[in-house]
Amino acid sequence: MLDTVKKKPLRKNRGGLFLLLGPAFVAAIAYVDPGNVAANLTSGATYGYLLVWVLVAANVMAMLVQYQSAKLGVVTGKSLPEHLGQRFKTRSRRLYWLQAEVVAMATDLAEVVGGAIALHLLFQIPLPVGGLIVGIASMALLTVQNRHGQRHFESIIIFLLVIITIGFLTGLVLSPPDPAGVAGGLIPRFEGSNSVMLAAGMLGATVMPHAIYLHSQLSKDRHPDARSTPARLRKILKATRLDVVLALILAGAVNIGMLLLAASTLGGVSGTDSIEGAHTAIVDSLGPVIGVVFAVGLLASGLASTSVGAYAGATIMNGLLHVRIPLQMRRMVSLIPAIILLSVGVDPTWALIVSQIVLSFGIPFALIPLLRLTASKKVMGEHHDGLPLRLAALISVVLIVALNALLLWLTFTGQA
Repeated sequence: MLDTVKKKPLRKNRGGLFLLLGPAFVAAIAYVDPGNVAANLTSGATYGYLLVWVLVAANVMAMLVQYQSAKLGVVTGKSLPEHLGQRFKTRSRRLYWLQAEVVAMATDLAEVVGGAIALHLLFQIPLPVGGLIVGIASMALLTVQNRHGQRHFESIIIFLLVIITIGFLTGLVLSPPDPAGVAGGLIPRFEGSNSVMLAAGMLGATVMPHAIYLHSQLSKDRHPDARSTPARLRKILKATRLDVVLALILAGAVNIGMLLLAASTLGGVSGTDSIEGAHTAIVDSLGPVIGVVFAVGLLASGLASTSVGAYAGATIMNGLLHVRIPLQMRRMVSLIPAIILLSVGVDPTWALIVSQIVLSFGIPFALIPLLRLTASKKVMGEHHDGLPLRLAALISVVLIVALNALLLWLTFTGQA
């Protein structure tokens, strides 16, 4: 009888924690956007299992920084852009917003282009028209957030995340990776300057600046009562840790799965340096059904990630410029560059990879202020980062900055 009494509160507590999950799964969409697809497929097709370690390391870093972003929003009741907007002077705020906006636009470019490619693969729709359809569909998703609140938006995004996971991992059932190759890919190394550039793109596609900005806003909005009592705050932080771990494990599995699928299926196959070529090779190797499933996963990725990207862009603008615009209007403005690029005939896969390299240079601008804020006892109180977490975060920042510095040097010396 005593054992039964003890177990009931435990089940109730676990159920309560699971009801608090959601914000991290929205942020995790940024980690499985079409830019990831391009970078991961190119890596696996070109270098096999060589860069598996990049994705593993990047996913660990992503867990760390996404939890810190969420914790900042929960503990302080303010998003990262709001904190920065309060601390910077006007000129600094505008310059900081400009670089963040470039990152957000690069993100949006990847997401719209990826969705357009998926529609072309499924229905032979011209890329500019496909990009427009993706933009309109994402406006409909953002309308759900405006009218019905964050919980309904989270539910739709999580459903799309499930579709993405099925779409990108089904092929591994028919073409499993080589265990020895995967183990070898966990050893950090490069093979030439092109692999360094690709690794920077993969890093930019995995640790996403706009997701760092957004997650603090999502957690703040989802848990407005988090600071009502110390016990409530502790419970929310516990749920937040679980939320981040589960969401990023899923996103990491999708990213690594894409690379492994390319390594096991596309290695040595010509024309796999583009998503369309990779899709053709997948169809040839694994059959048309897997090809359709893959394209559906790509479409879900484009639709979900472009909605989340527009949400992030509005959060950044509101926090740094103190300008609040409707999400649909933000969606319309940021859609224009992607439609222009698709209309002038720019290679879409090349545009995706370049957009991820741009993102990688925006990572330190998001990470360094976040780490300073979460380490501050004045800002976070008793929930400030301890020494082990600060050291882990510092190592992450140093590795990211070092990789980007190496990429710059290779680019300007003509070796990349």
